Amino acid sequence: MYSIQTKDLKKIYTSGTVAVDGISFDVEEGEIFGFLGPNGAGKSTTMMILTTLLKPSGGQAFVAGFDVSTQQKNVRANIGYVQQDITIDEYLTGRENLLLQARLNHIPKDQIKPRINDLLDLVELDDKADDAAITYSGGMRKRLEIAGGLLHRPKVLFLDEPTVGLDIQTRQKIWEYIKKIHNEYKMTIFLTTHYMEEADRLCSKVGIIDHGKIQTIDSPSSLKSKLGGGIITITIENSPAKEELVSKTKQIEFVRDVTISDEKLTIFSSKGTEVAPMIFSLASNLGVSIKTVSITQPSLDDVFLSFTGHDLRDDTTQKSYNRRKEYRLKQRMKT
Repeated sequence: MYSIQTKDLKKIYTSGTVAVDGISFDVEEGEIFGFLGPNGAGKSTTMMILTTLLKPSGGQAFVAGFDVSTQQKNVRANIGYVQQDITIDEYLTGRENLLLQARLNHIPKDQIKPRINDLLDLVELDDKADDAAITYSGGMRKRLEIAGGLLHRPKVLFLDEPTVGLDIQTRQKIWEYIKKIHNEYKMTIFLTTHYMEEADRLCSKVGIIDHGKIQTIDSPSSLKSKLGGGIITITIENSPAKEELVSKTKQIEFVRDVTISDEKLTIFSSKGTEVAPMIFSLASNLGVSIKTVSITQPSLDDVFLSFTGHDLRDDTTQKSYNRRKEYRLKQRMKT
């Protein structure tokens, strides 16, 4: 059973910007699926389509079995959505914020109080429930947002960059809550992130997206194992023979791929310890001086580099950020 299905999904803005470029993927019921990519890659646009906040330019998408274009009310009744931006009312208490959410979601009156109490306990805010949200830390506010997204017991929970802007200790705490929620409710969770460790720690399956296209989808462990047994990173002195070194390195047995950024070569190899001496020999013959070398086991950073040819970047322009923020504000005003 699939909780989310997309087929050749597209989104092209009126400016001509292609935000989502014909992507197709399925999310199985009960799994945590992560969209990993830099800001501006199409992650949030895809999520806004799946949560009916944005209409696709083409293709199809189904959430909880309902078409996001023609059955929007059914989709909304079956999902929880926690935005990247904090939306709680700072001058209401935590409990009052959840009460407001409960009424907006038309939860039966006799179920509101026990649900709120259960969720406050789940996210460990019961002792702060009657304090104004303005006194909450960033992590506490995010936990309250997540509790609000769970009030109507959705089949699918969407988390857009759930830990962006939080310090590492708070981020790890939020990861614990997400795992706790998943174990407690057995629900499907779809999250976007540009944090490698977040995807690795939380997700049973990861889709790498860049420039609106999905590059690959698999479990974090499978993605890393595909790169083989070692990543060789070499920095060299600038040399006219640099390109020849790259070309000849690619021809070495057990070398899967080579990427180059300035004077840094990253070699993906199934047998790093055997290949490294061969590269040293090549460099010596070509008169290329090697400054540093390291051999490490593959990480999701290496997977991203291998599939996209560049490091995961965080270079969202202010224009892109403002466009998403303005759209969300308009949606809130409509409701």
